[in-house]
Amino acid sequence: MGKLRQDAWSEDQDQLLAETVLRHVREGSTQLLAFEEAGDVLERTSAACGFRWNAAVRKDYEKELVEAKRDRKQKIRVIEKSIQRKSDTPKGLHLSQLSLDTVIGYLLQLQQGNADGDRVRLEFLLKASRERINALEEKIELLQKENDTIREDYEQFVSIMNRARKLVAFNDNDETIAPIFTMERNGNLLLKEPPIS
Repeated sequence: MGKLRQDAWSEDQDQLLAETVLRHVREGSTQLLAFEEAGDVLERTSAACGFRWNAAVRKDYEKELVEAKRDRKQKIRVIEKSIQRKSDTPKGLHLSQLSLDTVIGYLLQLQQGNADGDRVRLEFLLKASRERINALEEKIELLQKENDTIREDYEQFVSIMNRARKLVAFNDNDETIAPIFTMERNGNLLLKEPPIS
């Protein structure tokens, strides 16, 4: 895969993400797998797709998501009933009316079990956490550089103030010459020598 995108999301990308998630939910797959698939197509990380879905896109597709979950639940019930009755098919819906993807998704879910689903969720959380840690480490490094700059400026300011105090103390002993300090608009401290009389 080429370089991962970090630009703003377009409406087309949001729609592709939504369609992918809804299809996976409808077929009995997980949203995590949908984020991985969408990430491959959109050249983004699965974590970025998951964040975008949860933060911005999902609210626009709540109704469709509820319908997809309802469809999945109904199809799974049909499969479970047909397995329980073995050769008998449930009344009202024939097995031939189910899509192959739904059956495969359900069987994969049964095969993987909860432990594998937990592993996928944990891997997703780990990946998202690592990305967050990297971002925070970069922010810390930037703040440390800013802190060093502020510290240097502060030390220079203290040095200037100490020199100014020494000059005032020196001039208190010699009353004939009294320096005058003025502050420029930019904050610099200037020493003005009084005219010699």
